[in-house]
Amino acid sequence: MNTLTDRYVWAAVRAVPEAQRAEFGRELRERIGDELDARTEQGIPPADAERATLVELGDPAALAANYVDRPLHLIGPRYFLTWKRLLTMLFTIVLPIAVGAIVLAEALSGAPIGEIIGSAISSGISIAAHLAFWTTLVFAIIERSPGTKPLAEWTPEMLPQVRDDGRAGRAGDLIASIVFLFVFAGAIIWQQFASPVTDASGDPVPVLDPALWSFWLPYFLVLLMLEVLFAVAVYLWGWNWWLVAANVVLNIAFTVPAVWLFTSGQLVNPAYLDEVGWPWGEAGQIVSTVIVVLIVTIAIWDIVDGVLKTVRGRGGSALAVGRI
Repeated sequence: MNTLTDRYVWAAVRAVPEAQRAEFGRELRERIGDELDARTEQGIPPADAERATLVELGDPAALAANYVDRPLHLIGPRYFLTWKRLLTMLFTIVLPIAVGAIVLAEALSGAPIGEIIGSAISSGISIAAHLAFWTTLVFAIIERSPGTKPLAEWTPEMLPQVRDDGRAGRAGDLIASIVFLFVFAGAIIWQQFASPVTDASGDPVPVLDPALWSFWLPYFLVLLMLEVLFAVAVYLWGWNWWLVAANVVLNIAFTVPAVWLFTSGQLVNPAYLDEVGWPWGEAGQIVSTVIVVLIVTIAIWDIVDGVLKTVRGRGGSALAVGRI
């Protein structure tokens, strides 16, 4: 269990620049320790002394702002932290739900993919602007109303639990991976029914050979779902040698068939190539070579990146790879 002091220091330290966190955390623990000793010497029980000390220090975010000399001003310091926390919650909960509802409604109405993306972007910007403006306006009115008091007094019970910093750092990687993989899978399905290239009769011409739906395209879609599970595993447990091995297998299982299908002329739909006028003279061979090199390079880099992250996570360095 994390003590109130642990939670307080963690909440305060994460609000200052990374270069100052170690020193600030050390100074803050020393300050809390001195206050605790002084109170316990007066006969106050340790738990009560700890709580009283933290109450006296106040909101850890405000303490951190004072440490780095960063004023908490927008409309005024009294409600700044409450305003900031509410706006953060609105942007991370209300905004995604609202944009998601708009995208779903557009998709159900049969709107083209370009129109859906455009509506999502424009609506997201508009909703974000309204959330920020009206929330700030309300707080500005409250700030300037006579006799107002803080909306909520800070107490130690409001301290967040200490997060696993490693997992917190991996959250961004997880989100990016899942978004990319679902977009990739969606593109494979989308190109079959809504390719931007059409034939003389106006029907869409799939980019990938429709014959691949008999095995290879479902195979690649299954691999993408396995990649999603792999990304979740990395988030939960961090990089380890078992996951490095799984990453190698997944990369080989995707890259080898993809390169073979492409170089043997089975990947891209011949009708699509006819519509776009491929090959483009001497440039055709160059483009094909660049595509193959790019696919292989991405796979190799992904494997090497996993190895490096595993070594660093185990307290080693990139130089230690050769001694594993």
